[in-house]
Amino acid sequence: MSNLLINENPMMVIPSLAKKIGLNEALFLQQVHYWLVRSSHEIEGEKWIYNTYKDWQDQLSFWSESTIKRTIKSLEDKGYLISGNWNRLKLDKTKWYSIDYKKVEALDMAASSQFGQSCRQADPSGISNSPMEEAGLARAIPEITTENTTEKDIPYKEIIDYLNRKTNSTYKAFTRKTRELIRARWNEGFRLEDFIKVIDLKAAEWLNDPQWSKYLRPETLFGVKFESYLNQKSNKKLWREEDFDLND
Repeated sequence: MSNLLINENPMMVIPSLAKKIGLNEALFLQQVHYWLVRSSHEIEGEKWIYNTYKDWQDQLSFWSESTIKRTIKSLEDKGYLISGNWNRLKLDKTKWYSIDYKKVEALDMAASSQFGQSCRQADPSGISNSPMEEAGLARAIPEITTENTTEKDIPYKEIIDYLNRKTNSTYKAFTRKTRELIRARWNEGFRLEDFIKVIDLKAAEWLNDPQWSKYLRPETLFGVKFESYLNQKSNKKLWREEDFDLND
């Protein structure tokens, strides 16, 4: 077995956090959190850890020291990483670090709050009666602009428009549940072509079946079985010349 495939303790990173603050920043912040949980240094009610840049580089050997400095400065500028000097000798410039956990938690709160506000502004009642919607045309998706998020890069409309065309449906791309499902799969690493493939596979299998066609909906297609749908073999029959009676 290759020595590059998890024979040592892996470093973890949450994809949704990486999307909000950057991959390097999320990885470094997770490393700080790992040590803070184990720290016995409590000052003014907060836990702290200390390291020199060289100490960090020993832990994160795949980064240069300059990359670590840039990552720390980025986190400090954004307010997620707190630094100080709690050394007994003020000449000792070893930096101490803590995390502003309230600011990190606010990332999720801000995303949820702005999403809800956008939906309420788009449709306060949750019921659509406009002529465009009755004709099956989706309204413009309200743009979500939370700090450091790439929410607008997720192609909600393209996915739902494709589903509607393939299944003759009128699902809306801006509904909260639909977005949550698509976002969850997107955060797992699936992309537009994967959604299209799942829609194609299941439409070919279910569309003309009265019992199964009702499951051609976002909550089924984009739910927890998404990956298994993506990897299933197409059951569409491949016709051969001998299947046809050319003399008929």
